[in-house]
Amino acid sequence: MVRSSTGAYGDVVTRCRVFIASSLDGFIAGPDDELDWLDFPDADDTFTPFFADVGAMLMGRRTYDVVSSFDGPWPYGDTPVLVATRRPMPDTEPTVRAVTGSIDDMVAEAKQAAGERDVYLDGGELVRQALEAGLVDEMTVTMIPVVLGAGRPLFAGVGNRHELELQATRELGSGLVQLTYTPVR
Repeated sequence: MVRSSTGAYGDVVTRCRVFIASSLDGFIAGPDDELDWLDFPDADDTFTPFFADVGAMLMGRRTYDVVSSFDGPWPYGDTPVLVATRRPMPDTEPTVRAVTGSIDDMVAEAKQAAGERDVYLDGGELVRQALEAGLVDEMTVTMIPVVLGAGRPLFAGVGNRHELELQATRELGSGLVQLTYTPVR
C-alpha cells in the first residue's frame, strides 16, 4: 500500500487523509456525542490497513474528549496525536499534545510529526476547515445504514462547494458502504 505520494521532483509528499463514518443523514455522532450506532463488524478490516499508513493524527478537541473517555487502552498506540484546542489539556497519553493556530499551521505541524507517512484528520470541525482550505488529499467515508435525525454533522457549515472524484467503493456487509474520494483541484 502506498504510504505517501511522490512530488514532481521526487520528494515525498505527506497526504492529509480523512477516515470517518457517517449516518445516512450526514451525522458523525449523535446529539450528545454518542457513538453507539457505530458498532459494526469488520471495522478492523478497514481501519487497520488505513492506520498502517498514518504517521500522525490531527484531532479536534471534542473528538479527543469522546475518544479519551472510552474504556480500554488508548486506541492509537504510539502514533503522535495533535489535538486542536485552546483549552488546557488534562493529563494525557505521552503521545498526545495540544496544538493551536490556523488550520494550515496545524496541518503543517502534523505533517512534520508524521514524517514521510500520512496525517489522519479526525473530527467534524477540523475536516470542514481542512476541506475549505484545500488541505484534504483523500476522504474515506463509511456510510452506516442508520438515520439519526440529529447530531454532530460531517459537512454542515462548509461555506463552499467542493467537487470530489470517486476513487473506490466497497461494500462491507450489514448494509455498510465505504466511499473513497479525492478533491478535484
